[in-house]
Amino acid sequence: MNQRIQMRSPFRPGTGRRKVAGGVAIAVLVLLAVAVGSLSGLMLVYTINLPQIADLMRYRPDTITELYDTHGRVFGSFALERRIPVNYNDFSPLLREAVVSIEDKNFEDHWGVNIFRVLGAAYHDLTSKTRAQGASTLTMQLARNLFLGRERTFGRKLQEVLLSIQMEHAFTKQQIFTLYANQIYLGHGMYGFEAGAQYYFSKHAKDLTLPEAALLAGLPKGPVEYSPILNPEKAFRRRNMVINAMLEDGKITAAQANVARAVPLGLHLQPPANSVAPWFVEAVRRELEQKLGTDQVHEAGLKVYTTLDLDLQQVANHALLDGLASYERQRGWRGHLLNVIAGGVAMEGFRHPDWVIPPQPGDYVHALVTGVLPYQVTARVGDHDLLLVPEDWTWTKFRTADAFLKVGDLVYVHLRQPEGSLLRGTLEQDTGAEGALLAMDNATGDVLAMVGGRDFHLSQFNRATQAQRQTGSSFKPYVYTAAVEEGARPEEMILDAPTSFGGYTPHNYEGNYLGSITLLKAFADSRNIPALKLAERVGIRKVIDVAHRFGITTNIPAYLPVALGSVEVTLEQQVAAYSVFPNDGIRISPRIIRRVTSADGAPLLEDKPAVSEVTSARVARIMMTFLREVTRSGTAAAASSLNHPVGGKTGTTSDFTDAWFVGFSPSVTCGVWTGYDNRESLGDKETGARVALPIWMDFMRAAIAGRNDEAFPGDMRPVSSQARIAAAVSAH
Repeated sequence: MNQRIQMRSPFRPGTGRRKVAGGVAIAVLVLLAVAVGSLSGLMLVYTINLPQIADLMRYRPDTITELYDTHGRVFGSFALERRIPVNYNDFSPLLREAVVSIEDKNFEDHWGVNIFRVLGAAYHDLTSKTRAQGASTLTMQLARNLFLGRERTFGRKLQEVLLSIQMEHAFTKQQIFTLYANQIYLGHGMYGFEAGAQYYFSKHAKDLTLPEAALLAGLPKGPVEYSPILNPEKAFRRRNMVINAMLEDGKITAAQANVARAVPLGLHLQPPANSVAPWFVEAVRRELEQKLGTDQVHEAGLKVYTTLDLDLQQVANHALLDGLASYERQRGWRGHLLNVIAGGVAMEGFRHPDWVIPPQPGDYVHALVTGVLPYQVTARVGDHDLLLVPEDWTWTKFRTADAFLKVGDLVYVHLRQPEGSLLRGTLEQDTGAEGALLAMDNATGDVLAMVGGRDFHLSQFNRATQAQRQTGSSFKPYVYTAAVEEGARPEEMILDAPTSFGGYTPHNYEGNYLGSITLLKAFADSRNIPALKLAERVGIRKVIDVAHRFGITTNIPAYLPVALGSVEVTLEQQVAAYSVFPNDGIRISPRIIRRVTSADGAPLLEDKPAVSEVTSARVARIMMTFLREVTRSGTAAAASSLNHPVGGKTGTTSDFTDAWFVGFSPSVTCGVWTGYDNRESLGDKETGARVALPIWMDFMRAAIAGRNDEAFPGDMRPVSSQARIAAAVSAH
């Protein structure tokens, strides 16, 4: 028995060890299961909201909605993010190499995450008190920018890694780079290297030089910190850092690097979007948002084919500013300049809204006076220096500059061709006088040009479409139309003599009376008494009805002085109404958008204006006799110098607060209004013929150019009303 015990006893320790080992194995398995389960759960938690690769397959970045003029030229755009997506080969090889060298040297080799870079950045962050280092690859940056935001948490970083790995598995390196290069933010509202290249250098990304490519490649790290506009010195150093990185990677030679590092930043900023026709663009935006919604307008990259004629718009811009400058000169120097120093503003940091657009010859801009000598004035327009000499202020009647200017003054200048590095110009003045111009095509209703004021950067209020101003005598065509519809004729005689209408005793503008004259003479000379007599004869309600038929939507009170223009109307309504006369009685509502398509050309919207007959061809042609006489022998006789068939009507209100001229050729109707927003008087004798008509004539010279053979309908064979309406409809 003892022997058996001794024989068994050697085996007892081995059995215990097996039990312990088995327990350890089970424990390890349990721990592994827990770890795997935890990791699986963690992965599930952080991947449950992870975007699917299919989402990226369908991804379409927000792009720019572009506005085209009637000749297919881009002149404006809308965008929350100004981005111009292009293909891989549309990026300069220099740009591609610069981006990889500074952002992700191992881009071509890694699988979405550069583990060595991550560990190195982590070690740096743990051992250094300096700014945290980035460890994101281009793929990780793309994942973050597209889907994850900039939140700095472990969970977000894990999602970034997981999504990057998926992206590397689903896309080629070229596809990933293209997505990144079209998505990245480069400052000043620009997204993607194509938009950045056009904004900073006015060229395409495929045409960038080495210094330009290096500058753009350095911006993603800090678009504001390294902005070449806001921080040029930092941008210069950052650009050269990129050039050095390219040299280290063997992408460029030492000689190329040396040359590139010495080159200035060389910015050639693109003019801000919508600067040529800002009021027109804003009107298009409002209409599109109303019809298509804000998101689609600003994010979907629509193509908007408008009615604007870019050439005529530029003529309109200059015509209005030239006309207002001429008016200001005629009034003499009035001073009352704003002074930056007196306002407690530092001259060094002062930036006028005018300076958003790079100065060009012909521009009217505000300049900050930096130095005044008797016979020389120096000033600043943005970052450009300006020089004025005595011949530039002769009209002010001051012999020396120090007699009326001082350092810190804001002056208004008409720029001309620079001399060397110095801007040159003529001193003007801006007392606040405003103006507006709107022109439309008679046959289609297309608005060809629109200027809503003197300076969009100072006031976005559109005086062409939003301002309601008293019309003065430019309302009289509705009075005479009502009379012609009742049988009045141009040769009919009427007595121009002192008259009272109950307690109302009006007078003529001239202060005299001509006795018995024809209606044609009364209209051409804009006599008030005959107009009031006609309005009383047909009834003021009949006159109001005519105005409403012609498209005047204002609620007009039924009292006699309305006949002289005491009603407030917008310039747009006046222009559309006047176009009825050369259109043989057909009214075509004005439009600013012809059609809209999606980015791939699918039609979304087509605008066809309403066409209606508001008076007969007979009445319209008789009225044409009246309106053409105004420009032959009447208040707008200066227009006869155009040597072209034209007609129209001047308008001047009491106290000279509003000056109008609305007129037309056979093809174009144009209206001009001038005045002050606060309804201050323009000054004694500053009439529509004196202030508004010259602006209209400057514009119309361009509008009628090349149309020597055109004629009004009354000068041609008669056409039935049905044919006239059909012709107007077919024009669309």
